[in-house]
Amino acid sequence: MPNTTTDAPASSVVKPHPPEMENKSADADACGAPAVPAASPPKEVPVPAAYLESTSHHLPSLDEYNALYARSVADPAAFWSDIAREFHWHKPWPADTPPIAWNYDPRAGPVFTHFWKGGQTNICYNALDVHVAAGGGDTVAFFFEPNDPDDGRARTVTYAALLADVCRTAHALRAAGVGRGDAVVTYMPMGVELPTVMLAAARIGAVHSVVFGGFSPVALAGRLAAANAAVMVTCDGVRRGSKWIDLKAVADEAVAIAAREHNHTVRSQIVVASGSRPAGGEDVLMTPGRDVWWDDALQGHPSTCDVVWVDAEDPLFCLFTSGSTGAPKGIVHTVGGYMVGAATTFKYSFNYMPGDVFFCTADCGWITGHTYVTYGPLLNRATQVVFEGIPTHPDAGRLWGIVAKYGVTAVYTAPTALRSLKRAGDEFVTSHNTSSLKILGTVGEPINPEAWDWYYSIVGNRRATVVDSYWQTETGGHVVAPLPVAGLVLKPGAAQLPHFGVVPALLDDDGKVVEGEGSGHLVISAPWPSALRTLMGDHKRMESIYFTRFPGYYATGDGARRDADGHLWLTGRTDDVLNVSAHLLGTAEIESAIVAVPGIAESAVVGVPHEVTGEAIYAFVVLMPGTKGGDALRAEITASLRVRIGPIARVETIQWVGARGLPKTRSGKILRRLLRKIAVGGGRDGDLGDVSTLADPDVLTDLLDGYGK
Repeated sequence: MPNTTTDAPASSVVKPHPPEMENKSADADACGAPAVPAASPPKEVPVPAAYLESTSHHLPSLDEYNALYARSVADPAAFWSDIAREFHWHKPWPADTPPIAWNYDPRAGPVFTHFWKGGQTNICYNALDVHVAAGGGDTVAFFFEPNDPDDGRARTVTYAALLADVCRTAHALRAAGVGRGDAVVTYMPMGVELPTVMLAAARIGAVHSVVFGGFSPVALAGRLAAANAAVMVTCDGVRRGSKWIDLKAVADEAVAIAAREHNHTVRSQIVVASGSRPAGGEDVLMTPGRDVWWDDALQGHPSTCDVVWVDAEDPLFCLFTSGSTGAPKGIVHTVGGYMVGAATTFKYSFNYMPGDVFFCTADCGWITGHTYVTYGPLLNRATQVVFEGIPTHPDAGRLWGIVAKYGVTAVYTAPTALRSLKRAGDEFVTSHNTSSLKILGTVGEPINPEAWDWYYSIVGNRRATVVDSYWQTETGGHVVAPLPVAGLVLKPGAAQLPHFGVVPALLDDDGKVVEGEGSGHLVISAPWPSALRTLMGDHKRMESIYFTRFPGYYATGDGARRDADGHLWLTGRTDDVLNVSAHLLGTAEIESAIVAVPGIAESAVVGVPHEVTGEAIYAFVVLMPGTKGGDALRAEITASLRVRIGPIARVETIQWVGARGLPKTRSGKILRRLLRKIAVGGGRDGDLGDVSTLADPDVLTDLLDGYGK
């Protein structure tokens, strides 16, 4: 039956470590000089006393976390409704309707999640109007930092100015024909205009779908059609590092492909002038009647705009992410639950206080930029940095120079970036003043202990605390993270604590609950406000992917282990999705692009450990008779991946496979576990495990002989 509440799990209370277990070397020295990292990463580090003494706290202690968490899972309706009432509701949710209802078991009927259905609100109003009305109009919303530190485009945007621009943009979208429930796609670089469009769409009840500005025309065209978006907001281009990317040309090609291959028409393109276009280059091609410059589109519109009040369960955005099949998944999040979830996780995970400066390095083309650039910070009236560039331009000290320039108190970035910056040398950090930092956040993948220790010791000077967050596009916000509370001992590499309202469990392959210490499939047994609601246009696919294998649970697709303290450690994907530089890439999508190259019969890709990207793509490529592998064919594969997906889908290693092909069962299923073992150099000592289901066991000899060739 559909659920309306849940009991607290036995493991919901996290045990504090006894004092004798703490790593005393984690404290900064009395002078505050940079501490020297230990020869090997510490296994445990208490939340630093220097951090605890540096600020006020929304959640002062581990005991208070335990009490609040226990309430959140014992009575989620009361817990979340109390928080929801802190926001503005144009119309409260009906008193005679349960504030929370759900069904996670497809055998009992359609899967659904509802939070405060029937209540009316608007997330843009709560993110901007509420603060301006309360006297916060002069508070800085964004410090914009351009790609090049000296190009003169850095600017400061207050909440009042942002609200005015959002209103003008909302009028421009309406003039382009966008109404309530319509979709607006953006294909833009990181800048103030990107969250402005997202908020403007939300203000008028439209749905936004942000496409990362690194996707190819083919990928963008498919997303335009899938979102059924008649209006796109794009940019003339962006300079990433020293390279100029002509986004407008990509957008134009995508519009043509959408019309030709998907029978989808984009009526209007609003084009932002970046201000960084190379001098003397070709003029931007503008199609009369379809394309209009941003400034022209906004000109003449008033700086106020009525709000469209929407139901809490109306869609807010659709964000496409890779799946285990070739087709991307359009994750749909709704207004009320996502609003409360984004705001609450930001508040507690980063312990944001007035006067703090938050800096998330993520692009809004990914869920991190949605939740922890556009919505979570603004709902908390936070001041933050929006960065257009990359961490290594003009040198590897760029991020830390930004921290020093704006007095950043919390930085949130990916382990991939940290590993790359660590390799560049400590001097790129120590040459800047990073003493303002209190929170060191990581996102996208588990952070390895060595990178954790460098982040903590060199960047944070052992005075800031590390928040290693685990979550997904589907979850909308943090679901497991070590909250910055007194009494918690941090474990480098562990995500540790479930966030409020999140009830995790570990299941074995048969769906049985793993109690106590152990490993298994990470699932969640009850909804939280920002949980996904559906997939764009394909609810059955959503049920199949996330709820069918383990009925009654949301399946994350990740494995995890639980230690003796009840803390969670993520162990990697359990489905056919790769995590490369914190970007999820579907194996089927990559393999499809590879076999599109003439002369290639079949392909299988797996992930292998990589010291910088976390996971790299290793491709086994089966050649047709008469075709030879080599640099020329490799270049064709690279080109196909760029065209069909984008440069983020880069194959690190290709192993050419002969006539015997790939290891398959008699039913034709590829045994990827064997390929993973071979890709990391294993299999030569009889450690491949059970191979009895192989249709042709001799294929392994060919693959092992071909390793590294």
